[in-house]
Amino acid sequence: MAVDLGTLPARIRHRFPVFEQRVYINSCSQGALSDSVRDAYGRYLDDWDEHGAPWDYWIGRPEAVRGPPASPVNADEDEIAATTPVSAGVSALASGLRFDQGRDTVVVSDFEFPTIGQIWHAQERRGVRVVHVPAEADGTISLERFADAIDERTALVATTHVCFRNGGRLDVEGIARLARERGALVLVDAYQTVGSLPVDVRTLGCDFLAAGVLKYLLGSAGLGFLYCRRELVETIEPTATGWFADRDIFEMDIRDYSPAPTARRFEAGTPPVPSTYAAIAGIELMREIGIAETEAHVRELNALLRDGLDELGATVVTPREPERSGALLCVRSTKVDALVAALADEGIVTSSRDDNLRISAHCYNTAEDVEAVLEALTTNRPLLA
Repeated sequence: MAVDLGTLPARIRHRFPVFEQRVYINSCSQGALSDSVRDAYGRYLDDWDEHGAPWDYWIGRPEAVRGPPASPVNADEDEIAATTPVSAGVSALASGLRFDQGRDTVVVSDFEFPTIGQIWHAQERRGVRVVHVPAEADGTISLERFADAIDERTALVATTHVCFRNGGRLDVEGIARLARERGALVLVDAYQTVGSLPVDVRTLGCDFLAAGVLKYLLGSAGLGFLYCRRELVETIEPTATGWFADRDIFEMDIRDYSPAPTARRFEAGTPPVPSTYAAIAGIELMREIGIAETEAHVRELNALLRDGLDELGATVVTPREPERSGALLCVRSTKVDALVAALADEGIVTSSRDDNLRISAHCYNTAEDVEAVLEALTTNRPLLA
């Protein structure tokens, strides 16, 4: 069923002032700033100004922020830790895992964001063995590659949902099934998918999921979250910790470590209060807009974009099949930094990784935005591979 590409933007685009000046099609880096997120920062400043130091209220904000991230991934609030960046939550998880009983290996896909790979390689100091799952020649990673890598020594498999470098989507459900059959746990990095398509931790079959609010959830920098399957929470005792991870944060006992009985045990110190205001506002706005509606809208935009790129003879490195791609679409370039700059000169905001131009539409983008991108790429055709 075809989607009317004017319906969703007509309803919500006016809430994102950047479009008065630019074609913003870079949500894989950061979502566009909405009026509700701007107002949320104002509320934070008003609260500070009015109350002076309302820490009794501010300390409760992370409690409020666990509910909104739980909803778009179909988790319960007590399975969600409100972390600062994703790296803090994953580092806490890594510090609490026990690599024993012959399971000393972490399997990592070659599509991971540097944070994920670096955290697991840091565990080599603890005797952990890290095995990488390589990509195929066509820029994908097959399930067979994971089957070859996961064995009786594997403690955990770390896999991204969508690759930040080429937009390829991995078969997370299949990977989780393989891992479960072989007795391993699974961590999914869903930063490039949460908010852009429906994500369900139960359907994925993962044990842990890390994401943040900066991109498709329309929040701002400074806040991530970590899901931990309830049955596993109390089996993991992080050594990377802080007072917000304690059973009772107001006990303030410096002679004891008693982690919270919920996923809050993966948190750390004083949270970034301004970012929690923005996170709640962004997630609530995205819930109002609709994630499923956004996915359908963006798929139609990307189909339009692909048709134009095909006419240009450009090399699209993101797989064409919907089940193998996310919202992010990547195009090979001969001089990608020059291409990003050339588009910026024409008022079009994109980004790059490796030699790929990254074009990432969201709920607020229109067919006219895609046409503007294609016109600019036509003008700069020599910079396309």
